[in-house]
Amino acid sequence: MPADPLHRAGNPQRSTTSQPPSGSGASAIEVRRSARRRRTVSAYREGDRTVVLIPARMSEAEEQRWVSVMLDKLAAQENKRVLGDTELSERAARLSDLYFDGRARPTSVRWVTNQNTRWGSCTPAEGSIRLSHRLQGMPEYVVDYVLVHELAHLLVPGHGPDFWRLLEAYPRTERARGYLEGVVAADRLPHLPAIRDE
Repeated sequence: MPADPLHRAGNPQRSTTSQPPSGSGASAIEVRRSARRRRTVSAYREGDRTVVLIPARMSEAEEQRWVSVMLDKLAAQENKRVLGDTELSERAARLSDLYFDGRARPTSVRWVTNQNTRWGSCTPAEGSIRLSHRLQGMPEYVVDYVLVHELAHLLVPGHGPDFWRLLEAYPRTERARGYLEGVVAADRLPHLPAIRDE
């Protein structure tokens, strides 16, 4: 029996499209199965769609697991992209509109490299916000939390009850604080020398 020329050329054996889990950054996921692909799984963004390439003989359960793994990997790669100061200012304006009805309007928002003991700072009298470069590459919700925190200081300078009430508007406050506390705790752990195999 002659081989199917489509499979011989490495074209997908089957392609399925589904809706992604929330927060994946794409409107649809297309899984393409290939008879030529034996072990490797890869993924990439194609417009508003995420394409995941898998071996044809992979089970449905393996497919679901690998789609989830690849979506996480793509999101991690995209989170490592560093926002410039202009993008950071635009993001702060969107967050102010979303959580403070646009009342918190900084005059400047920028990255700085001289903040090694704090994640962000704000000078309410000047309307300036500075974020530590150490936040670059962290998940978006963590950067957003620090921005929202500093934006709230434009409205309430101290850390009293009114300030914390403002922060309740941001739904991922506790998660972001836990993430940052984990980073601080990890930095305090002793660094063991690498173990070499003889």
